[in-house]
Amino acid sequence: QTQRTHHLLSDLELAAFFLFDWNPAVTDIREQYPLKIDETIEIAEQAGIRHPEVGGQVQIMSTDFLVDTTNPHHPRMAIQVKSFSDISKQRTLEILEIERRYWNKKNIKWFLLTEKQIPRTVIKNLEWLYPAQVIFGELEDTLTSAPLYLNFFLEHPKLQISQAAMMLDQAYSLPTGESLQKIRSLLALRIFLFNIRKPWTTLTVGELQPSSDINSLRDRYAANQ
Repeated sequence: QTQRTHHLLSDLELAAFFLFDWNPAVTDIREQYPLKIDETIEIAEQAGIRHPEVGGQVQIMSTDFLVDTTNPHHPRMAIQVKSFSDISKQRTLEILEIERRYWNKKNIKWFLLTEKQIPRTVIKNLEWLYPAQVIFGELEDTLTSAPLYLNFFLEHPKLQISQAAMMLDQAYSLPTGESLQKIRSLLALRIFLFNIRKPWTTLTVGELQPSSDINSLRDRYAANQ
């Protein structure tokens, strides 16, 4: 995770941010990235497109996200997020074309993302997980609990997450909800991996796969603090 404050303008942008931030290949996310105005003006003139302006004042254009990754095929990606209904508007398409050409000139892949590309189930899972990322001071305690949960999951693979959490609370005389919060944190930290496209409420603990390298997760999390 990038571990810094982000400023987002819409629910759709927030959904996209969740997806990028969840991807372990993503190393940095910059939102509302400004484009060089002299370059966008030149592109607009060459394309015969009216440059965005307000009250006669030329406006600086921006791309919703500039994303850096460890993927050698797409080390940097520019992504614009628009609702599907917006991209049917001619003026919106013209502005997007300026943006597309801008990034094409820089040999950076540009993508247009709409709600059609973001499964609702994925977003609901990420909305549940995202607040559960622990502060660094709690990391060791959370990691230390992982083997206990793994053993319990192996013994009761058909239990749903909420059922397993309730049994753990009862078995260890914990306050109601404490085990669910711990499991949620372990999932948010990717200590246990699962199919993000399946609703977490329907997952069984047997479907949770332990991460192969907890030490590297610990080091990466510490480096981002």
